[in-house]
Amino acid sequence: MKLESEGQSRAESSTSSERRPRVRRNVTAAIAQDIFADRYSSGSPLPRENDLCELYGVSRTVIRESLKVLESKGLVRGKPRVGTTVCDRDEWNILDAEVLDWMGPYIRDFDLLGCILEARRTIEPAAAEYAAERASAQEIADLDKAWRQMRDSAGEPESFTDADVMFHTVLLTASHNQVFRRLSSAIHAALKYALHASNIAVENREDAVLVHGQLVEALRMRDKTGARECANRMLDLAVRDLAAAEKVIGRTK
Repeated sequence: MKLESEGQSRAESSTSSERRPRVRRNVTAAIAQDIFADRYSSGSPLPRENDLCELYGVSRTVIRESLKVLESKGLVRGKPRVGTTVCDRDEWNILDAEVLDWMGPYIRDFDLLGCILEARRTIEPAAAEYAAERASAQEIADLDKAWRQMRDSAGEPESFTDADVMFHTVLLTASHNQVFRRLSSAIHAALKYALHASNIAVENREDAVLVHGQLVEALRMRDKTGARECANRMLDLAVRDLAAAEKVIGRTK
């Protein structure tokens, strides 16, 4: 009986531990979305713990765990005897994958997709030119593999986006510029969100597949000018697809 009781206790504990993170994630997302919706504006205090418990229907433990997560991502700041305050927008970690996911329908309000495109306009043409000169044979092979995956999954937005993100990540790495490599890691989540938004908004991805393939060929030929031109053409397509994505987001919102 004792062993059975202990086993039941462990099972209940396991069930509880599996349940709590799911609840915490939901509450964390709800509070974050209320911040993005300006229900809790920058610089203003959040309601007290007891009030948050009542608002979101969870325990103080769950609220505290959620606030710790939000603080780690720069959305809020807690101080003893002061409480928790919403941070300024400049402090938010907008390149964090979860933050981007929570931002969801409010992302258009922050012009984040446009900002990502501006960053790519600055970085990718130069990275492509450097890659034409510096990329290893393996890196070009990796780019070719990512391009082939894009080509073969043109009708599947999720798979197409994964291959698209891999292509651009490898491209920045192949530049052999240490700053570009670091930027690749920093903007990975934001790039994935932006590319996914664009890819699900357009029905025809043949133009994107074509120009990505031409960039791979330019790298093989060590054609720096051609590589830069291909990168700029990719970004011209991104401008078109961004406009389509923003219309979709607008309708969803």
